[in-house]
Amino acid sequence: MIVGHGDIASVLNDREDWIYFASGVSDSSEIRESEYRREEGLLFTLLLDKNMEKRLIYFSSLCVFYSDTRYAQHKKVMENLVKKLFPHYTILRVGNITWGNNAHTLINFIKNKIRNREKFEIQDVYRYIVDKDELLHWIKMIPEFNCEMNVTGRRMKVKDIVKEYCYPWGNSEFTKRNYTQPQL
Repeated sequence: MIVGHGDIASVLNDREDWIYFASGVSDSSEIRESEYRREEGLLFTLLLDKNMEKRLIYFSSLCVFYSDTRYAQHKKVMENLVKKLFPHYTILRVGNITWGNNAHTLINFIKNKIRNREKFEIQDVYRYIVDKDELLHWIKMIPEFNCEMNVTGRRMKVKDIVKEYCYPWGNSEFTKRNYTQPQL
């Protein structure tokens, strides 16, 4: 069973004995509490449907390690619920994905800014970039026992992510008129 219809759910191969929980808050800057409650409600619905014999694969975020935003706090709460409520689980914390149509992913957000010729700030921070093949590789490696897995991918500076993933026609278009760097 695959719960969700987003970018991650779109690459998963369904399995009878697993529940992929890839339906959640898709925007890490979300402020509406209703979106966080919706994800919690979906998780509790799985309990009511008596899916306890199946392994729950919960897709979380690496931000639980470096952020204290509302989104990161929510992901921590969801991970704890999964561990407490489901006898068979894997928590899969994933970096920033390189595919899909979600306008709120790091790469798509920047691509849209560039496409719309809007200025944007590039923070001097590292982020982790995961492609489809790597995610699917690690999903195949999920063991039979309960675990937490961090799928980090490549560690890259945001400016390098912009150069490599947001300008498919080459780095020659990467000019200062398209972005601003934070003032130190």
